[in-house]
Amino acid sequence: MARLARFTDRRQAGRLLAEALQTYRQSPRTWVLALPRGGVPVGAEIASALDLPLDVWLVRKLGVPGHEELAMGAIAPGDVRWLDHRLMVDLQITAGALERVTARERAELQRRLSVYRGDRPLPPLAGSTVILVDDGVATGASLRAAITALRQQQPARIVVAVPVIDPGVARRLRPMVDQLVALIEPQPLEAVGLWYVNFDQTEDAEVQACLAAARRQAWP
Repeated sequence: MARLARFTDRRQAGRLLAEALQTYRQSPRTWVLALPRGGVPVGAEIASALDLPLDVWLVRKLGVPGHEELAMGAIAPGDVRWLDHRLMVDLQITAGALERVTARERAELQRRLSVYRGDRPLPPLAGSTVILVDDGVATGASLRAAITALRQQQPARIVVAVPVIDPGVARRLRPMVDQLVALIEPQPLEAVGLWYVNFDQTEDAEVQACLAAARRQAWP
């Protein structure tokens, strides 16, 4: 995989990740949980190839005001909020600014919960294996929040699977999970989108379509 320059798109990245996760094929009590929105097409390919159920695991990045692509933290259900305190001090982020960003992202988190999950309950995660999927990791803020929230559900094993990740972030995340599977760890990463030929924004409709297709596959 070291010779792979770029992924064609998220779907191809998911198929390649599935090859690296064959040990989990048809594994009992195993879920693929994808981070919306970009992680869902990746997770859908993994779930399909490994014959595993797919669902979403919600998380929202807290972007620096005026530089929203730069994460100063992230939130997840269960009142989870992870913050990069060093970055916030360096950028002089005030408590008021943090709370305004948090309130906005909490509203979006609730909207997505309604759109993607509706009345469906969380999958039975206690004692299960969870393969947590995203389309790439630059700062790790979203995954840190996602992992923290996921621990509240008491899974037996957490596996993080991503096509591309910053190597320094990978080193910091590995102690938090049971396994981290990444296809490439470029240095410097610069931006996740640079490692895809097609990195168009994933829309709500595509997320809903992936989830619906996964449910039909699991329960015809």
